Amino acid sequence: MLIDVHTHIVPEKLPDFTRRAGGANWPVMDPVDSCSARVMVAGKNFRTVTDQCWSVQRRLGDMETEGVTRQVLSPMPKLFSYAFAPQDTRDFCRAVNETIATMVQAAPDRFYGLGIVPLQDAELAARELEQVRAMGLHGVEIGTNVNGKSLGDPSLLPFFQEAARQGQPIFAHAQDPTFESRLVGPPSMGNLIGFPVENSLAAATLITGGVMEKCPGLRMLFSHGGGGFATMLPRLDQGWHTMGQYLPKLPSDYARAYYFDTLLYDAHSIGLLLEKFGASRLMVGSDYPFVVREIPPGKHLAELKKLSAAERKRVQSATCLEFLGLPAN
Repeated sequence: MLIDVHTHIVPEKLPDFTRRAGGANWPVMDPVDSCSARVMVAGKNFRTVTDQCWSVQRRLGDMETEGVTRQVLSPMPKLFSYAFAPQDTRDFCRAVNETIATMVQAAPDRFYGLGIVPLQDAELAARELEQVRAMGLHGVEIGTNVNGKSLGDPSLLPFFQEAARQGQPIFAHAQDPTFESRLVGPPSMGNLIGFPVENSLAAATLITGGVMEKCPGLRMLFSHGGGGFATMLPRLDQGWHTMGQYLPKLPSDYARAYYFDTLLYDAHSIGLLLEKFGASRLMVGSDYPFVVREIPPGKHLAELKKLSAAERKRVQSATCLEFLGLPAN
């Protein structure tokens, strides 16, 4: 069995929120043909997407071709919509979540679902967790920053506390790098450079901000292998020893509770994650169906010959099921 934890959806039709506050800044779908559409934001094409984003049959066909048993569906991160009024974002999130719930219901033996919540209002987002569960989804996806706030910011703590209380898993996905003006090169550098750095910051600040200390049992998954967090962690530990023990435990002690996908495009880098955190903290992720995705999912993981059969099974399926709070098959 192979479960791909990192796959995205975009609804074929998004709700029209252009008459609400924010106007044309809300994402809208502009059909190109029966198999593709442009995701328009503020009158500009953010991304052209194919029906792989919404067609259950198209996905199932790709999964069959690429050897994927199940996918975890989560929204394209641009749909987080943190910049708008919280109540409006809540309504938008519910509409997107309904699409995911419908897709899961269409093939419940092939799909799991993660929803989105209005995290710019942490208490409202916390209340929405019950709604996400009631829709049959298995957890939530969030951005690595919320309108520029790091995930370790104290204002976001109520959300993480409630997620931990409910046992709902959280998938932190990079979006909207806060330092994009410093990137040099074509626009794709926001994704290629910005996203890994965003993941590193998110994973670090949840520890340094005390969230992991205050939320025991919180299940956090980081996209893109956590970026460079694995190489940052020894420095955090060294600082804890030499510059002040600002937490009851070493940063690496908290980091052992983290999960990471394997989307690093390099077997050696995946091997480093395995050495740091073990197979029980890694799971396959591909970024399906976008252009940067790994094809087939788990391609570089398969190049690691030193993995035992038990470890390989762990990374390919068992870790993901544990993260989602589901029994191992």
